[in-house]
Amino acid sequence: MGRDREKWMKHYASFHHILLVGDGDFSFSLCLAQSFGSASNIVASSLDPYDVVIKKYKKAKVNLEKLKKLGAILLHGVDATRMKLHPDLRMQKFDRIIFNFPHAGFHGKEDKPHIVGMHRNLLLGFFRNASRMLRTGGEVHVTHKTTPPFSHWNLEELASRNFLILQEYDDFKIEDYPGYSQKRGDGPRCDDPFPMGKCSTFKFKLNQKAISRSGSTSRRIASCKRHQRLSEIEQRSPNAAYMQSMPPEISIRNECYKIFGWYFYHAVEMFGRIDYDVGYCAREALSIGFEEYMAKIPAERRERSLSGYIDLLEELLHMSSLRSDWLQKMLMDLDIQGS
Repeated sequence: MGRDREKWMKHYASFHHILLVGDGDFSFSLCLAQSFGSASNIVASSLDPYDVVIKKYKKAKVNLEKLKKLGAILLHGVDATRMKLHPDLRMQKFDRIIFNFPHAGFHGKEDKPHIVGMHRNLLLGFFRNASRMLRTGGEVHVTHKTTPPFSHWNLEELASRNFLILQEYDDFKIEDYPGYSQKRGDGPRCDDPFPMGKCSTFKFKLNQKAISRSGSTSRRIASCKRHQRLSEIEQRSPNAAYMQSMPPEISIRNECYKIFGWYFYHAVEMFGRIDYDVGYCAREALSIGFEEYMAKIPAERRERSLSGYIDLLEELLHMSSLRSDWLQKMLMDLDIQGS
């Protein structure tokens, strides 16, 4: 879509690559798509699987069908706190990442400290992922209530812990978005709208000064160059390059690599980046691997399945050692080439 024919809807343009997170009945995504005349620039997602979405929201099925016809990418089962690891998102970067009225569910009175903590944990995980999914100049937008107890979530503080800084905030008016209907999203009244009251759209960008302060600029530049060169080598054929690095006497089971394949990609993803939470993402990859492993085992056998999973972890440890040796050799070669 050419810039000469760009169309705007408030803060969003037809040339922006947009990710929408937790979009309820997908009415906000559809509002943007219809204003642009196309959804080819939109990735719309929900935490719930498709069957649950169309059951919870009476207009969701129609909204999804319209979005699909307009060219949107539709994803379900996307957890905002681990979306960077999602197979359809982990290689993408966005100009705008939108999370309207984030909420961890109705588990008690909103002013209770532990409830506030649940909501803050949701936002912290979201910011951690979103900050790593932005294009240059990209923004993370969170629309949120600005009165207590919701103001106690302290979005700015949570964002700052992930190298994001507040650029500005604008009053949110639902009439600016024709067709959008905010949903409770949880409980027997999940399809009902909730009272918004005073709310704003908070716009965050990467804080380059904070990133620079967290490490040596010259070292970062050199590391990024090596990261780029290593990424180019791996991305030619990561699976083939990995398998070729294995000694011929080692038998690699496809199941182990299939379950933990994303774990190995971390070396490429994080190398040379000081703003990448390696520990968090490695744990998330292992957690996802466990879930995938358990999902492949019939329920009646799951009590006896842990021994098989432990065998996979032992194989993973061995593969990780081989992988580490291979990467060290590749980096030494790069250093020699650059010297």
